[in-house]
Amino acid sequence: MTILVGYSPSPEGKAAVTFGIDQAKAFDDTVIVLNAGVGETPDERGVATNQDMEELKEALRSSEVSHEILQFLRGNDPVEELLALAEATEDTRMIVIGSRRRSPVGKLIMGSTAQRIILDSDVPVVSVKADRKK
Repeated sequence: MTILVGYSPSPEGKAAVTFGIDQAKAFDDTVIVLNAGVGETPDERGVATNQDMEELKEALRSSEVSHEILQFLRGNDPVEELLALAEATEDTRMIVIGSRRRSPVGKLIMGSTAQRIILDSDVPVVSVKADRKK
């Protein structure tokens, strides 16, 4: 089966990748990591840079789990990209996302990406937090 990880270059995104790798090892699954941003270039919010992608590749290589890394820079909504990929991947076991605390005003203005994924997904969604001690 497949564990789909929504990745952003942040402590929360890295925590999601780590959790996804751990789950893949436990279930002998494949990990698909998706980085998608609202822009069409790596300098847009949420889009991983080349350095971020290299670090991600190394983490997955060293984990020795079966994996695939996708980066969509099509200007589409990252939530829709992640949900569409989950639907297109027939054997998706779960979606893993990183989450962080936001103020009520921040949620109102920006919306809650995590909430949209959790509510609209047809597969289980695991939301992980970054370790605040690091």
